[in-house]
Amino acid sequence: MADQAVMDIVSVPQAIAWQAEHAEKNGAPGTARIVRALLALEDSQAATARRVHGWQGLSLRDAMPLRIAGGIHNLLLSGEEPRLEDVYAGRMSDQGQVDALVRELVETYDARLMPWLDGPPQTNEAGRSASLMAGLLWLADGRVAPQFELLEIGASGGINTMMGRYRYNLGGVRVGPSASRMVIEPEWRGSPPPESEPMLVDARGSDIAPVDLTDEAQALRLKSYVWPEAFQRMARIDAAIALAERMPPEIERMDAGDWVEQELTKPQDEGVTRVLMHSIMWQYLPDFTQERITAAMEKAGEAADADRPLAWLSLETNRETFAHDLHVRYWPGGEEEVHLANAHAHGEWVEWLG
Repeated sequence: MADQAVMDIVSVPQAIAWQAEHAEKNGAPGTARIVRALLALEDSQAATARRVHGWQGLSLRDAMPLRIAGGIHNLLLSGEEPRLEDVYAGRMSDQGQVDALVRELVETYDARLMPWLDGPPQTNEAGRSASLMAGLLWLADGRVAPQFELLEIGASGGINTMMGRYRYNLGGVRVGPSASRMVIEPEWRGSPPPESEPMLVDARGSDIAPVDLTDEAQALRLKSYVWPEAFQRMARIDAAIALAERMPPEIERMDAGDWVEQELTKPQDEGVTRVLMHSIMWQYLPDFTQERITAAMEKAGEAADADRPLAWLSLETNRETFAHDLHVRYWPGGEEEVHLANAHAHGEWVEWLG
């Protein structure tokens, strides 16, 4: 099923089944069983269950199954439902048993779980910075000015906005501060990226509902959206929280379209490339917002020159391959989109094509 067709799913059972399969293919079988158990709630009278099965809109574009999955994981992280540990650890693998447990939890914690359906998941993941940094290495390899001003939309807690503070090993190419406690070293497939020297001179972001990493409750909510099978992801969030406590990322609460238009009108320093970047958020934007951002970037691109270049880095889900595709455009000279890499959903591996 093509990307757009998947995003346009309105059938709740079909969306749940697709999301469960996606989790399974990405190494989270326990999460897949939790998501699949939502199918067994169709006849439940719990308000949360009725809202799930009466969902109005595009279930996958809204990430509805992942909203409630985050709420259920939160019950484990908060210490209230240790029984869930058996599901995520694979000790409870019978789908019927998982169905019964999820139904019990939804009916017991109905009022607690209902608000998790109010907004999309926040899936901030530092591992995705590996692909974005590789994209900057490629851009800095003689294509644009190697000093970068990063603008991130859908920044959530700003974990990727802080990517300049991380240390990377990208197929043997090492970049970033050597003393960083956040070391990102994905399995690298294909040739390494260029050994250029990008310099990040500024980084800021926006989100309609930013997460304050220094607030314990908000940080726990962010962790709740991480699939619990992903131990390394949890460790990376803890490292990002420690970095944010030292110096919080600059994240503005604002609509992505409004923010991009605002930032593109600000003065740009000579010799600095302005980069719009985003990861695993584009699918959640309304079509008109996507069109608005694209138009704003192309208009700004027409005014860009060698002294003040513009670039667009995106790491977004390919619903056919279940991988993430890294694409880049830059102005002047690189207006046509280039597919630089494929990547694992959470940055475990990167396949370099550039």
